[in-house]
Amino acid sequence: MEKMTMLGTGSAMVTKCYNTCFTLSKNEDYFLVDTGGGNTILTNLEKASIPINKIHNVFISHEHNDHISGIIWIIRAVATEISKNNYKDNLHIYCHKTLENIIRQICSLILQTRFTKYIDNRIFFCNVEDNTSFTIVGLDITFFNIQSTKVIQFGFKANLSNEKTLVFLGDEPYHEEVFNYVNGCDYLLHEAFCLYSEKDIFHPYEKHHATVKDACESAESLKIKNLLLFHTIDNDIKTRKVRYVEEGEKYFNGHLLVPNDLEVIDLK
Repeated sequence: MEKMTMLGTGSAMVTKCYNTCFTLSKNEDYFLVDTGGGNTILTNLEKASIPINKIHNVFISHEHNDHISGIIWIIRAVATEISKNNYKDNLHIYCHKTLENIIRQICSLILQTRFTKYIDNRIFFCNVEDNTSFTIVGLDITFFNIQSTKVIQFGFKANLSNEKTLVFLGDEPYHEEVFNYVNGCDYLLHEAFCLYSEKDIFHPYEKHHATVKDACESAESLKIKNLLLFHTIDNDIKTRKVRYVEEGEKYFNGHLLVPNDLEVIDLK
């Protein structure tokens, strides 16, 4: 059975939790989805007891710094383990070609040659386009363009081993153009910047984000079984789970999850 480990659940400017990123795992092999904005990615992997040498696949959804910057620390950490002969196989980074160029440029500017020499040697880029499929940690995963209104961004649909499906929509609201990927899925991962009741305070629509109410209404119309909300603000992190569930259950009849950082979810 696969599981998710939420390494971060916050939006870009949070300080009380980490930026949204997580792993999908099967048989102690981990697929890392986004990396957050700094080396807290390494801290939270350590807290979650996920060794860097068990990560061989990373997906970067888009170029915003709260999703991409941590990849530099992943590359450095993997390169360090390779140099010590502690890393078997290779690291594959799945992303759009534009992101590959950005990551290569950042690495060339701030990482030493002793780390970057493994790029295209033991660390490889795998470009994704709309409807590109790969087998990752034994799962069939299809990437798709989420139709972002800001920058090119990709999500994915994963076929789990129990014949259920999981869809990751990146950090923007559901768009009708991706209906065929999302409709009726068992697990939908959807951003929810703030409560609908807080929209006039935090202005999610100006940032191209959704509220809890919006995400739940979309999930209800799409007949989603399990809805997981993340990429939130951190104005009252200790009560976030209770407040989000309380608002969300008014609009969504399925199973609603609002995880905290480091929370593990069994994908039953």
